Amino acid sequence: MVDFATAKSPGEIKNVVLIVADDLKASVLGCYGDQVCSTPHLDRLARQGMVFRRAYCQGTWCLPSRISFMFGRYQDKQNVSLGQHLQRHGLTSTRVGKIFHMRVPGDIIAGTDGQDHPECWSARFNSPGPEAHTPGEYACLNLNIVTRDLENRQSTRMPHRMFVSVKGDGDGREQPDYKSASKAIELLEQPRERPFFLAVGLVRPHYPMVAPSEYFQPYTIDRINMPANWQDDTNDIPKLGIAKTNNLKNSIGKYPDNQKRMWAAYYASVTFMDRQVGRILDALDDSPHRDQTAVIFTSDHGYHLGEHGFWQKSNLHEEVIRVPLVIRAPGMPSGQTDSIAELVDLYPTICDLVGVPAPPAAEGSSLTPVLADASASVKSAAFSFQNGTSIRTPRWHLMRYRDASEELYDMENDPGETRNLVGDDQYADTLAKLRDRLHQRANND
Repeated sequence: MVDFATAKSPGEIKNVVLIVADDLKASVLGCYGDQVCSTPHLDRLARQGMVFRRAYCQGTWCLPSRISFMFGRYQDKQNVSLGQHLQRHGLTSTRVGKIFHMRVPGDIIAGTDGQDHPECWSARFNSPGPEAHTPGEYACLNLNIVTRDLENRQSTRMPHRMFVSVKGDGDGREQPDYKSASKAIELLEQPRERPFFLAVGLVRPHYPMVAPSEYFQPYTIDRINMPANWQDDTNDIPKLGIAKTNNLKNSIGKYPDNQKRMWAAYYASVTFMDRQVGRILDALDDSPHRDQTAVIFTSDHGYHLGEHGFWQKSNLHEEVIRVPLVIRAPGMPSGQTDSIAELVDLYPTICDLVGVPAPPAAEGSSLTPVLADASASVKSAAFSFQNGTSIRTPRWHLMRYRDASEELYDMENDPGETRNLVGDDQYADTLAKLRDRLHQRANND
């Protein structure tokens, strides 16, 4: 194993491997404190790199989030894409799997490009897979259906597909993430004449939550504790803050044990995804590129798994906007930081790491000062967008919706966001200051 404490100086970093998981909430990883989910390979990466405990996405579902970090813009594409910019400065830019938006499972089953931006890449590779049609024990948990039949499974564009899991009969080699890891390994083993940017998009734990059955075995429902705010009274959450998929409207609310099975399936697919990350890391560490290659791991956004009775994404609450972010950069120290980071910062950070000037249109800030010193800070707030705007500071979280309704939480004393402080005179000054910052943000758009 390479000793990154004695690796080359930051100025000698030539390459970047960016690994992006799909629908992965930060809180389920071992390195972010989960005591149940097994993520040994990401935990290893975390020990070797910098863990950003307060990293936030800008878009709360796949399409806008991926555009934001690949164009370095909060809400538009008014910039050259990251891969195209790096190519202009002498790097190759290769995509494996889902980086820009692909429909999961639709584009994965078909092996199609989705809403890709071909000019971003000098080479690109898709990783098709059977998804819900994988042979094994299929469950549609909100309908309380469990079967081994391959017929009539919820799949592409079907209304209950987000509650599907499959305990696969095979060893996972047919799955898209296994194929993406294998292709990444193949590419890392090749000799390189030019520096490279390799972006690997993994689709798990995005539904359908498919993994070999062995990955489900550790996660029996007796080990699952639902979130503390599972049955939170949501009367103080405005209409636009209520997730469209929730226990009051969806039949998943009728099956408390199946809600735990949703967590178990999510954990299983996370552990399977983690194994593929480990395969990629092993290949990089065994390659001649290891001392000159930075590794970045993140997700496009988080996910609701029953918090407030909510499910899925497209929501401004903490479990959706907070993402894992781990950066291992040769020559820079390992550690953990509470400095605020945004996914829009990835573009200038990657440019900075490989010595390429970021274009003026890139709106993020390079995180390299934080990589050098965990106590450093490059920004004081993160912004996210969905039916309005969220501002997340180290202590406060304000969501202001398009109809001017609001939620305000003290994240130090109420991390589960159970008491909306809007309307409490004690917090009027705090609310006014945060509103002013949102107004300034709007005026900068």
